Amino acid sequence: MSTTTAAIPPRHQSKVDPKNVNRAVKSLLKWWDSKSKTENSESLENDGFVYLTVTLKRIPQLDRTNPLMIPLPHPLIDLAAEDSPELCLIIDDKHKNKITKEAALKKIEAEKIPITSVIKVSKLKSDLRKLEEEKRFELYFAERRLMPILPKLLGKEFVKKKKNPIAINLRHGNWKEQIEKACESALFFVGTGTCSVVKVAKLSMGRKEIAENVVAAMNGIGESVPGKWKNVKLFHLKLVESLALPVYQSVA
Repeated sequence: MSTTTAAIPPRHQSKVDPKNVNRAVKSLLKWWDSKSKTENSESLENDGFVYLTVTLKRIPQLDRTNPLMIPLPHPLIDLAAEDSPELCLIIDDKHKNKITKEAALKKIEAEKIPITSVIKVSKLKSDLRKLEEEKRFELYFAERRLMPILPKLLGKEFVKKKKNPIAINLRHGNWKEQIEKACESALFFVGTGTCSVVKVAKLSMGRKEIAENVVAAMNGIGESVPGKWKNVKLFHLKLVESLALPVYQSVA
């Protein structure tokens, strides 16, 4: 009596070499340590992030107003920290089915949603300028239907600083879940060309944590972009003022 064994699909094999990543992280941290000892590091510390440069083979056709969210083992925004991160929500107070600022604040308080400021789009320019003088927001969120008009309202400088708001659906009750997901992810805004840059770690993390975040981001991007790994050409790791160190190159 013959038996037929069902074929077991192969597991996904990561194309990331952790050794390459560890070497690059070690080199960047060594460079940073040397730089901070020999120069005034104040301007560098104002950034404090590790960046992954992504080079694709073909420009993907994607909605560029919303990032791909790549889960990280060590979030860039710690919602459990004693000093709560400053998170801002922009709401649409012009729409006939609007959510009022009062209703938004009431929901935020009742559900312990980690938003610290709410701005109405009708007062965006004046209120945002005032709030930014008082606080340094780590992330901005905005009602989804506002996304097409926000770049013009926020201005070129805001966009240039890569402060693009994250779209959330306020018609769904899970505001907290949407916000927490963004805070726990690397936010990959796909550029208009083949190259993009994404924050993947903080210099305040340990070497092991940084490397784990880099590997997770590379694997996540490789599995999320259109064409997946076949469309990924290069990954480089860098700090704001450092050289970009290669951590992956496609052989195809």
